[in-house]
Amino acid sequence: MTLDELITEFDRGLRSIAGVSRMSRPVPQPRSGDANGAATSEMTLPERAHAAGLMRVNHVGEICAQALYQAQKIATRSPQLKDAFEHAAREEEDHLAWTAARLRELDSRPSLLNPLWYTGALAIGFAAGCLGDKVSLGFMAETERQVERHLEGHLQTLPEADRHSRAIVEQMRDDERMHGQSAINAGGVELPMPVKALMRAASKVMTQTAYYV
Repeated sequence: MTLDELITEFDRGLRSIAGVSRMSRPVPQPRSGDANGAATSEMTLPERAHAAGLMRVNHVGEICAQALYQAQKIATRSPQLKDAFEHAAREEEDHLAWTAARLRELDSRPSLLNPLWYTGALAIGFAAGCLGDKVSLGFMAETERQVERHLEGHLQTLPEADRHSRAIVEQMRDDERMHGQSAINAGGVELPMPVKALMRAASKVMTQTAYYV
């Protein structure tokens, strides 16, 4: 990787942590029939707090996604995979900007531990990348599967009045599903069950902490 590329990745990491990521797609909006239910003011204070906690968790997930894809892109020598990781990272950057915007609308904030989440994900992504492209792609596929299930759970617990957050989460879920399938199609291998279980355990710690902190 050239010096210019390293500087670019460093800049992306700083922007991710600082919450100034750019979006290439507009924030998803509720369907026209749901518009009347999208107003944040219609939610009670506990509902707003719960929605903010869920969106903070999702924002952390996107911080981690940026770090994972950056590290995997640095680790691989395949130009094709570098392009694939870059494409996925750009879509995840949309997610990062969307969740940050929704947190502001909910009068809330991102996690105070974002630098920690980013650093940990960067190390994990680089380790996966160093094990070879097929393992790296398998790690990407399993990560996206777990994130998809996680987002499905959020859709079940978001306040009924919060159509705006729901629209964002639905689009994120669809994108994650596509990223996971792309990784499988590119040759990702199935990870061993102990590795999957460890990933789920680490994700549980992150989500339970980020909901509050």
